[in-house]
Amino acid sequence: MAVAGLHVGFMSSSCISFADTGILPRKSSPFTRFQRPLVMACLGNDPITEWILSEGKATQITRISPVGGGCINNANRYDTDAGPFFVKSNRSIGPSMFEGEVLGLNAMYETHTIRVPKPYKFGALPTGGSYIIMEFIEFGASRSNQSELGRKLAEMHKAAKSEKGFGFHVDNTIGSTPQINTWTSDWVEFYAEHRLGYQLKLIRQQYGDSTIHERGQRLAKNIGPLFEGVAIEPCLLHGDLWSGNITSDKNGEPVILDPACYYGHNEAEFGMSWCAGFGGSFYNAYFEVMPKQPGFEKRRDLYLLYHYLNHYNLFGSSYRSSALSIIDDYLRMLKV
Repeated sequence: MAVAGLHVGFMSSSCISFADTGILPRKSSPFTRFQRPLVMACLGNDPITEWILSEGKATQITRISPVGGGCINNANRYDTDAGPFFVKSNRSIGPSMFEGEVLGLNAMYETHTIRVPKPYKFGALPTGGSYIIMEFIEFGASRSNQSELGRKLAEMHKAAKSEKGFGFHVDNTIGSTPQINTWTSDWVEFYAEHRLGYQLKLIRQQYGDSTIHERGQRLAKNIGPLFEGVAIEPCLLHGDLWSGNITSDKNGEPVILDPACYYGHNEAEFGMSWCAGFGGSFYNAYFEVMPKQPGFEKRRDLYLLYHYLNHYNLFGSSYRSSALSIIDDYLRMLKV
C-alpha cells in the first residue's frame, strides 16, 4: 500500500485499493509527532485525543501516522503508551456513516467467530465531519487462509440471525453509496426493492440510462422463481467482502474489515467474489458449515449484479456492460 500523504483514507467497494471510501485528504495535520503537553493543550477541540487519553487509558500519544491509500476517509494509526489505536475520520460526512460501521462491527464482533476490529467510539468533529476509533490489528504477511476464512465466515452466518427479518438497524453505505436497510419480511422483496431497485434508480438519476433501468426493473420484478424451494434465513452479512477488506492478523487468523452489514440471504455475501479471490478451498470449507442450497449456481450472478450496479454508480460506465450482460442473461433465462 502506497502512502500518498499525511492523511490518507481507504477505498472500499472497488478492486482499486484497500478498505473504505472517503473524501480527498487534508493538506496537513497539526499533530504529526508530539508529546503530552501539546496533546493536553488540544483536548478541548479534539474528541479523538480526549477519548484516547481518558477512556482509552493512555497517558501519552507518541505518534500519529497515516495508514493505507485511498480517497474518501482519512485513516491514521495513533501510537500511545496504552497501545495503538486505529482512527478514521471524514471531514464532510456526519456521524451516521460511522454509526452504521460501529453497529456492524459490534454485531460481527459479538458472534465470536471471525476476527474484526473492535470499535470503541464514534462521533462528530467540532469543525464538521465525523470520526471512529477502533482496535488496531497488526496484519500478518499473508492475506488469509482461504479454508479458514470460509469456515469462520460460515460460522458467523450461522451464529447471527435476525428475528426482525431482512435489513439492519440503520441505513449504511456500500462504498459511498447509500444502502437502504428497511426491515422487510420477504427476502425477494427486500433484494428486488432495496438492493437492485435502489441502484437502478440511482443510475437513471445520475446517468439517464433508461435502458438498464427498464431492463433491470423488469428483472427485479421477476426474480422469484430463482428462489423456489429455498429456505432463506436472515443471516448477518459483512456486505462488502472483497479482497481489500480481507486480511489476516500476525497469527495468520482471517480478519475482515470495513463492513456494510445487514441481515440477508447468506449467498449474497459472495456478491463481490469477482473481486475477492475466493477459491475452491474457501467454498468447500464454507459449505461444510452452511450447506449449499438448491439453485445456488443460478443465483450467483444475481448477487454479483448488485455490486456491478453499485460500481457503475460509483466509478462510471465501464461497469455498465457487465451489469447489462447479467440482466439480459437472466431475462432470457426467466423468459420475461
